[in-house]
Amino acid sequence: MPSLLDAFALLYSTPIIPIALLGLTWGVVGGALPGISASITMALLLPLTYSLDPTSAIVLLASTYIGAEYGGSIPAILIRTPGTNSAAATVVDGYEMTRQGKAGEALGISLWSGTIGGLFGLVMLVLLTEPLSRLALAFTPMSYFGLGLLGLTVIASMTAGSPLKGLAAALMGMMVATVGTDPISGVTRLTFDSADLLSGIEPILVMVGLFAVSELMSQSGTLAAADAVVQSVRIRLPRLAMMKRLLRPQAIGSGIGTVEGVIPGAGGTIAAFLSYNEAKRWSKHPEEFGKGSPEGVAAPETANNTVASTALIPLLSFGIPGSNSAAVLLGGFLLHGLVPGPNLFMENAAVVQGLYVGSFIATVGQLLVGFMIMPVCLWLVNRPRPYLAAFILALVLSGVYSLNSSLFDLSVVLVAGLVGYAMRIFGFPFLPAVLGVILCPLVESSYRRSLVLAAGDHSIFIEDRICLGLLIAAALFLAFSMLREFRAAAQSAEAGRTPK
Repeated sequence: MPSLLDAFALLYSTPIIPIALLGLTWGVVGGALPGISASITMALLLPLTYSLDPTSAIVLLASTYIGAEYGGSIPAILIRTPGTNSAAATVVDGYEMTRQGKAGEALGISLWSGTIGGLFGLVMLVLLTEPLSRLALAFTPMSYFGLGLLGLTVIASMTAGSPLKGLAAALMGMMVATVGTDPISGVTRLTFDSADLLSGIEPILVMVGLFAVSELMSQSGTLAAADAVVQSVRIRLPRLAMMKRLLRPQAIGSGIGTVEGVIPGAGGTIAAFLSYNEAKRWSKHPEEFGKGSPEGVAAPETANNTVASTALIPLLSFGIPGSNSAAVLLGGFLLHGLVPGPNLFMENAAVVQGLYVGSFIATVGQLLVGFMIMPVCLWLVNRPRPYLAAFILALVLSGVYSLNSSLFDLSVVLVAGLVGYAMRIFGFPFLPAVLGVILCPLVESSYRRSLVLAAGDHSIFIEDRICLGLLIAAALFLAFSMLREFRAAAQSAEAGRTPK
């Protein structure tokens, strides 16, 4: 009870309410822009949080995440173009409702279901995070080494496409993280006599380049479709009878969103599609799915908004982000000298409490901001893409330059954008690379400290039970993903040999 009272005391002792509403509004606007995902929307703000206090910065990023997950449903429903990846499942029935003249109802169902999912996910976040963080208190340097390897392996093996490409991306990120000064001996590495590289490459610059700049380059290289003109639409929240009908798909979305959010690498997209399929299976009107079913909008929107909170559970407990957006939030923590994990709850409890309260304000505030921001979202959806891309690029470069007033930082972001564009072309995932940059210092320093404790004896990693269990789990994940890839390759080869 005292901690709860302390948390709500932040409402009048800090500017947490306007910060949360500001982040929520920016997130809704960013999510409503097709092609600008939640992680990109957060990455655009990341350099601007440098001047804020830690609590305000984390609340701003977290509320942006919440807003973007809802905002992605707006173009999905209105113009059949998901604003975020997790809103792709909403397109199926949301756009059909728009074709039937029920756009306002679809937007209202999305807003209501997103609020329900966000509140449920926030409850799970508060209940599960601190108990799991206490488990991390038993971790030794060897355990943290195993945990870092497990996080990289899970993310690399569970990302879409080839797990080999995921592992290659993770190794590339780890190579970038080794630039600078050795954390133990102080020897410079891969600096090429450049004073700008002595302190290493900041993860923030890599994130902004990979997520934002590469997306702008990708969009500039494709022909823009004809912009659809959307007329004024008014959101209509569901009536009581409709709310009762939506309880089942909302419960399904909340449950699946909780599980998928806790699992690293799953994310809101998988949760949304799984929830859609399960809602159709358990619905009393499955024949309406694909033809404008309100349940087909409620289930995925509840799921991806639940993930916006539950994806922070492994981040706060162990320091392992489970999604691109959580990785950007981790960058915000590191930017302010905060390391997620058990020490965060003991040394910076106010930041965690502020995160909880700010997330609650942002989740509840969706109902108000959703109505107020709709005209702005409609205006943005109707703007020509080149103008929006130019504005976003200017925002990116000005934000990065404001960090250290350094042209070198701008060059790093642009190079990271070029690398990210090449990764898009060849199908390499971003999240393993970002985690490689972020987790490499943890893995390396834990490995080196362990060897110092054991006088160079590598058997210490096997003698530590937690480390051994984590290493076995990492090996199993890697073996399973490789076996899955070999089977897929064998099936493709067999299909190619089969005569048509």
